[in-house]
Amino acid sequence: MNHPKVYWATAPVRFFGFSVSKFSSFLQYQFRFLLSVYYFSFIIVNPKICSIDQSIVNLSDLYMVLKMSITEPLKKLVSCVILDLDGTLLHTDGIVSDVLRVYLGKYGKKWDGREVEKIVGKTPLEAATAVVEEYGLSCTTSELLSELDPMFSNQWCNIKALPGANRLIKHLSGHRVPMALASNSPRENIETKISFHPGWKETFLVIIGGDEVRSGKPSPEIFLEAAKRLNIEPSSCLVIEDSLPGVTAGKAAGMEVVAVPSLPKQSHLYTSADEVINSLLDLHPEKWGLPPFKDWIKDTLPIEPWQIGGPVIKGFGRGSKVLGIPTANLSTQRYSTLLSEHPSGVYFGWAGLPTRGVFKMVMSIGWNPYFNNTEKTIEPWLLHDFDEDFYGEELHLIIVGYIRPEANFPSLESLIEKIHEDRKIAEEALDLPMYSKFKDDPYLKSPT
Repeated sequence: MNHPKVYWATAPVRFFGFSVSKFSSFLQYQFRFLLSVYYFSFIIVNPKICSIDQSIVNLSDLYMVLKMSITEPLKKLVSCVILDLDGTLLHTDGIVSDVLRVYLGKYGKKWDGREVEKIVGKTPLEAATAVVEEYGLSCTTSELLSELDPMFSNQWCNIKALPGANRLIKHLSGHRVPMALASNSPRENIETKISFHPGWKETFLVIIGGDEVRSGKPSPEIFLEAAKRLNIEPSSCLVIEDSLPGVTAGKAAGMEVVAVPSLPKQSHLYTSADEVINSLLDLHPEKWGLPPFKDWIKDTLPIEPWQIGGPVIKGFGRGSKVLGIPTANLSTQRYSTLLSEHPSGVYFGWAGLPTRGVFKMVMSIGWNPYFNNTEKTIEPWLLHDFDEDFYGEELHLIIVGYIRPEANFPSLESLIEKIHEDRKIAEEALDLPMYSKFKDDPYLKSPT
């Protein structure tokens, strides 16, 4: 008798043919709890029957699934993950803007990004057509593409992975969750881009480019082809996408879709997605029956440390006056590119004032939905009581961890309460050796 390969603890749902999505939330709790108990005992009594690889399924994973069964309803069980590339895994937008800025300058025109919404998620031909029409260029779409191709090719090596991308790929690959890459970009471009990210190509069982199907997104064809090559039913696939065309394509293919909007302040447009998250840092695979991440520590997520600094400037006048929380704001003019690489949210780390010392710090990056900022800002709160202002003094920050995504609040009181909760989390976390070691970084004490 042939038994299915077990990739994670909730696989028996498919073994018995049940569809959890048809149950009410209450029954989901009960069914999944009993199923986890059954599966737990089943594999211990007779692990050979399920062909279990102990490097894939372990007692810790089972405990996490069992715990989640009680605390959170399952959205739907999936068997694989299909990922978009540009804007989802790679920070392509910055490269696109740089190239178009240079190219349009030849025509005496200035790239201002106003048509970004018209090209995100589109095929190269559709995107080029939008640029030609929007700027009234004298060249044809084909001529534009032929001139831009070498310019883009020279920049593919500079595209950075978006925060959380490497973490997600490594996690899914480590648990042997089947993965596919489906992008509107030509296959050759996809191969070139991912070649600069070690280990990526080998982790995807299937890679499909927009030139390998008759119609790109928002047509569902590319996702259906990915599922076909994976030999997995579309209804058992989870798509992770940043663009509206991609989300539309995923839903049209009958798949579950998690949207990670690459454009700011656009989340409200992704109503057809099954879930909308701020960034890959906020993805919880266990909601879809996949192995959970285990790298959160005391409500914080360690990240690759990064630095930013400059003179302290006057902010919006709301920190001390409105919130009762004095922030030491930095100008974003010099750091727009750097900030675009990091998702909005609440972070923490260390702050250095060369003439005053090094202090714990929690900060927000983003548009502060409650106040509806028009630009992305960075607002650090140094967790120390100062006797005087220090406008104009050089402030250096090392960001070492992530707490939560940016959010709106129903009232000023609830916002303030959440900020103080963030402070408590940051203060406690920064005492951990993995974070406290950065307190002695020379950058924090550098005068410039």
